[in-house]
Amino acid sequence: MILKALLVGAVIYIVYIMFFKQKSVKNSPKETNPKNKPQADEMVECANCGVYTEISECILSNGKYYCSKECVLEAKK
Repeated sequence: MILKALLVGAVIYIVYIMFFKQKSVKNSPKETNPKNKPQADEMVECANCGVYTEISECILSNGKYYCSKECVLEAKK
């Protein structure tokens, strides 16, 4: 009887941790990111040609975002 109660309590605790504790972890990175820094899924404009590309696919050179290596080379000319 006691073993069943402990097992049910453990299952309830695990479900609580899985669903309710993760929400506070997901919200914390937004609060810690500086306002100037773009997020991973944000679109940024290429400094050379003006095409918008996801930040994860961009090339960062001299503090500017570029959509391709060709744009980086053109900007250096």
